Amino acid sequence: MSRYESNPFEEEEVNPFADHGGKKRSGQSNYSGGAFFTTNPGTVPPATSRLSPLPPEPYDRGATIDIPLDSGKDLKTKEKELQAREAELKKREQELKRREDAISRAGVVIEEKNWPPFFPLIHHDIANEIPIHLQRIQYIAFTTLLGLIVCLLWNIVAITLAWIKGEGPTIWFLAIIYFISGVPGAYVLWYRPLYRAMRTDSALKFGWFFLFYLLHIGFCIFSAVAPPIIFKGKSLTGILPAVDILSGNALVGIFYLIGFAFFCIESMISIWVIQQVYMYFRGSGKAAEMKREAATRTMMAAL
Repeated sequence: MSRYESNPFEEEEVNPFADHGGKKRSGQSNYSGGAFFTTNPGTVPPATSRLSPLPPEPYDRGATIDIPLDSGKDLKTKEKELQAREAELKKREQELKRREDAISRAGVVIEEKNWPPFFPLIHHDIANEIPIHLQRIQYIAFTTLLGLIVCLLWNIVAITLAWIKGEGPTIWFLAIIYFISGVPGAYVLWYRPLYRAMRTDSALKFGWFFLFYLLHIGFCIFSAVAPPIIFKGKSLTGILPAVDILSGNALVGIFYLIGFAFFCIESMISIWVIQQVYMYFRGSGKAAEMKREAATRTMMAAL
């Protein structure tokens, strides 16, 4: 080894304040950051780059998180409260079901008013409560109830016109009484018994229907004729007052003739309904059952 050559393992003191931009002798070794490098003659060592500092962390990883020690107890308490509420709800459901079963066993049916839809007055659900083979008869019977309402309303219109033309207010008040008593009376006396008879298949309900539906048919036939029995018969739009009024006032007479047609149609449909119900009543053996029930009730009343 030549004596002019430097020892690569020899440590050299590096002055941090020295000018690194100057030229160094050939073969001179530099020490930077614990690593050795040699510079060639006439070359300038690369400038040391400074690394940009890292951005600050969003949180301190070493920071502790305060966790309440009683969270487990709170969860257990809430769980017990939920279980208690659930048990109470189940108890209430069982009690409600027990009451509904007791009511159904007693034969009491809770009827929610649902007709007409815009202003519910009665309970009416033929599609879900009446057997399929009886729904047609029930729908037509309901049509006769609506038909009676139409007949009595038109009767009020015609009688009002007759009153204006000089027939007097008495017949108008009678027409109002027919409507006020006839519509709710028809529903209570014969339509609701038929509806319940179809739904529960009760023989006694059929008996109530036959009794009052015959009265309904008799009233419709009487109104279609309107004989001069009560106030000369002009309180009802029948054929006789229509013929009588036509000679004096054609317009009022036409209104009476329309009312006569309404009562005729109502009478014919009602006769068909009672025939169909009676055929079902006899064919299903309800007549004999009604006799047995009537005899049993009579015996119990006597005892």
